Amino acid sequence: MSDLAATDKLFFERAGLDKTRTEAIVKDALTGADDGELFLEYRQSEALVFDDGRLKSASFDTTQGFGLRSVCGEATGYSHANELSETAIARAGETLEAVRRGKGGTFAAPPVGTNRALYCDDNPLSGVAFEKKVALLGEMDAYARAKDERVKQVSASLSGEWQAVQILRPDGMRVGDIRPLVRLNVQVMVEKDGKMETGGYGTGARVTFDRYLEPETWKASVDEALRQALVNLDSVPAPAGEMQVVLGPGWPGILLHEAIGHGLEGDFNRKKTSAFSGLLGQRVAAPGVTVIDDGAMADRRGSLSVDDEGTPSQKTVLIEDGILIGYIQDRLNARLMGTKPTGNGRRQSFAHTPIPRMTNTYMLPGPHVPEEIIASVDRGLYAVNFGGGQVDITSGKFVFSASEAYLIENGKVTRPVRGATLIGNGPDVLNQVSMVGNDLALDEGVGVCGKEGQSVPVGVGMPTIKLDHLTVGGTD
Repeated sequence: MSDLAATDKLFFERAGLDKTRTEAIVKDALTGADDGELFLEYRQSEALVFDDGRLKSASFDTTQGFGLRSVCGEATGYSHANELSETAIARAGETLEAVRRGKGGTFAAPPVGTNRALYCDDNPLSGVAFEKKVALLGEMDAYARAKDERVKQVSASLSGEWQAVQILRPDGMRVGDIRPLVRLNVQVMVEKDGKMETGGYGTGARVTFDRYLEPETWKASVDEALRQALVNLDSVPAPAGEMQVVLGPGWPGILLHEAIGHGLEGDFNRKKTSAFSGLLGQRVAAPGVTVIDDGAMADRRGSLSVDDEGTPSQKTVLIEDGILIGYIQDRLNARLMGTKPTGNGRRQSFAHTPIPRMTNTYMLPGPHVPEEIIASVDRGLYAVNFGGGQVDITSGKFVFSASEAYLIENGKVTRPVRGATLIGNGPDVLNQVSMVGNDLALDEGVGVCGKEGQSVPVGVGMPTIKLDHLTVGGTD
């Protein structure tokens, strides 16, 4: 069954909406607007947390609702409700009348249609019994404790959701999408001589739970969390000052996402509040740096068959060989900037308007092997994993904490360090890239991006790279 047929069954048969009448309501509500749509959503979500040898919490939620948007020029009217009825949708249309009053815009052309499906439409929440999920988390706890006597506490969690959406436009175009999403996390605390440290690992994708029930998957997750905890247990205080920094592959791409990616979103550049505003066609990064946003990767956490405006996702080159050539666009900002949407109009739920957001953002690989990059550093920092961070979009300034990092001394990785923070400026850091590795890796599927009060799943990635100059904050 296609996603459109499946969502028809969900919204027009099960919820009781009449398709013909609903389409007429949408057309009437948006006549005279420049753009807009009705967004229907049904979502089931589940979360289990196993902590310190017992099931700490379990939840299962079902939400549904709609959002009706009318766009006139730069103005957006939005009305939403958790009641799926023609009466509620018609009432929402009446509230939007003020936005288009006195306007007579020509409605924008619809998105290009697609039959592409990047992930299965199976509901991961109904495929595995609750008892089996609890047993899995208990096994993870027992396995971690049996691996090392220094393990003092284990926290494991399993979460998933099944989201069905349909987008209806007044020109008659309808698009459906069914989106599974699961995630497995584990955190391990270890103790030695009164010193306690933690390590964590997570993995997820737009798939069912099946692969995470396999011992090779969950055991590898526990092993990695324990490895990180033991590394931190033996760490020394991080040095401070300006130095060469090598970023490892995969999850360190979160720095790329935060420090550069947000600055390339269309709304910030249309309003000229980004450090990258007005720089199209100019060099913003060192030669060899190519940055991609790709929402069309199968099963990836940040991927979408279509975005929340009905536009098919795509592979968008943002920076090519150091030159800025494009921005991340939704429909509204693309229209106002005279360009095309890139399939990045995303919203957290029916209660939110779509805005330009990243999907899977990564840097392409280069010619250098990682060992060559490490060997080129006399004294520096090798950052393998990151924790939290803060970024100012307007200035591009950022601060990131490294959850796993090592000293590089005389071209060799030596002691692990703790308390390291990376401090810099997004546009500037791209110009400090002097070596790009050939080992591109994507994160394991745990990214969550926040913007304007909305959270959406995303992916990141990068190869090993060398930054010639970056300020490191430390405790030594």
